[in-house]
Amino acid sequence: MNCNDTLPPKPGRDNDVFEICPVARAFEIAGSKWRLTVLRCLHLWGEQRFSELQETSTADSATLSRVLGELEERNLVSRRLEDRPIATYYSLTERGEALAGVFDAFEEWALEWTVADLPEGQSPK
Repeated sequence: MNCNDTLPPKPGRDNDVFEICPVARAFEIAGSKWRLTVLRCLHLWGEQRFSELQETSTADSATLSRVLGELEERNLVSRRLEDRPIATYYSLTERGEALAGVFDAFEEWALEWTVADLPEGQSPK
């Protein structure tokens, strides 16, 4: 929203916050710990096989399978199958790629505001 826009209505008892608030809707789609982790891994390192994505995200196979299915349903991730060798590759869709600015902004915010939350002796980068 920019300065010329009017404020959205406040949610009330008769409203669903996810219908009124675009940020809440966005987090409902992309915003779980594992969804955001997988999306960011694909953003940083591009197309990956399941095993590569499991390593970069640190998710166990059951969690990663579930999350990839959710992200495919939401049209944020696409799956590509190869015959030889048999392999499945995952990458961001155009809708998923559009989150790049969000990740950049979150990283800037985190580097500025969460350094105090890091274990002693660990640097933010």
